[in-house]
Amino acid sequence: MFLSVIWWGTAGLLERQVEASVSADARALSERWTDGGLSALALTIEDRLEDNVDDDALYLLVDPHGQRVAGNLSAWPGDVAMSGVWYQLTIRRAGSRGIAEVQAFDLPSGYRLLVGRDVRGRTNLRRLLTDTLLWAWVVITILTLVGALLVRNMFRRMISSIARTTSAIAHGDMGRRMNVSGRGDELDEVAEAINEMLDRIARLMDGVKQVSNAIAHDLRTPITRARTQLEYAALHAPDEAALRMAIENGVNDLDNITTVFEALLRIAQIEAGSRRSAFASFDLVTVLQDIVELYEPVAEEQEIRVVPRMPERISFYGDRSMIQQAISNLLDNAIKFSPHGGTITVSAAIGPDLSHDGKSPGQATTIAVTDEGMGMSEADLDRASERFFRADSARNTPGSGLGLSLVQAIVQLHGGILQFVRRSPGLSVEMQLPISGKSKEAPETDMKQDSQSSHHQDRSVMIQPHI
Repeated sequence: MFLSVIWWGTAGLLERQVEASVSADARALSERWTDGGLSALALTIEDRLEDNVDDDALYLLVDPHGQRVAGNLSAWPGDVAMSGVWYQLTIRRAGSRGIAEVQAFDLPSGYRLLVGRDVRGRTNLRRLLTDTLLWAWVVITILTLVGALLVRNMFRRMISSIARTTSAIAHGDMGRRMNVSGRGDELDEVAEAINEMLDRIARLMDGVKQVSNAIAHDLRTPITRARTQLEYAALHAPDEAALRMAIENGVNDLDNITTVFEALLRIAQIEAGSRRSAFASFDLVTVLQDIVELYEPVAEEQEIRVVPRMPERISFYGDRSMIQQAISNLLDNAIKFSPHGGTITVSAAIGPDLSHDGKSPGQATTIAVTDEGMGMSEADLDRASERFFRADSARNTPGSGLGLSLVQAIVQLHGGILQFVRRSPGLSVEMQLPISGKSKEAPETDMKQDSQSSHHQDRSVMIQPHI
């Protein structure tokens, strides 16, 4: 279609140029007749023929008897009968034949004037243009067909690879992935995106499996203990007081189980991002000071000093209660594992947000809770943020292993990162949170979180902070 438009446009332009040139010539010659008569018109025709470098101008002036007066045609063409009508003629000049477009004009006293142009050049150009466009159309058609076949084969290979991979996964081969050629083209991008999605699905499924195993393992003991106590009391309680004591112990065990499930539900809600509707601006320093004041009496009972280090004010956008929960869990955790006479530092500072490829699109606040406890080994640091994970050194302390999972979920809800830095002695837990949470979406959270390092689990993961 595009080539046809080019052809018609070019041919039409050449034809319009010929017609415009002949019409202009005819008007000028008619004016010359009016001004100077027959002799002036004949002289003008001869002058124009001499000045016609392209040798394509055709003129013929005849008298009322049809005799030639001036011009480069020998006789009036028999086919030209009417004036003001375009004719296309085959003419012979200088021993060669050509094609001409002419138009006749009637002059006073029976004289007639024929003006035209030899259009052999235009015809040759049109033929050349036609051949060129035809060959272009053939080449474009071939390239289009070849390109369509290549694209079709490319998509067929991609779809076939996707089908094979998904079929293998559907039949239980969870380690199957799409092949990546390494060329870095669009197919590789699709393959890498699908492989990344499958990796995430595998991590999620592994996380579900681990959580299920952990729930079955960690809850079996309190459930069995509660059942044993109640059964023993029902069969062997010597009096009402012993029976009541057994019931109370069983209720406490069941309450602990309920607390674990509430913690899991709370983590799931946070990871789903359902709490972002509660985001608002508040002073982060005030929240930190309130939590420090809340835990100072608990720390003093164990001869532990809590030292706050923070500026006068930090304007923050987020969920106030969630931030309180996270800091409370970290501070309670630090108190639990700090030695008598130790020091816990709660600090806050503002700096560039370097959490995205080393670039700094804005500012972030870093909240750090540092203790002087026993710390953690490298192996435990890699798994500390997993749900229900408890280090060997923390096996004898109360807790369910969900504290840092909750903190991790809260930090990621605010678009930040949770980091752990080993000290000598002790451990520093750092929450890096972007100050302006409006422009950031919290990253997706796996059920199995990967952290640079981690801390021991909290004694009570559902501590509600006091504001």
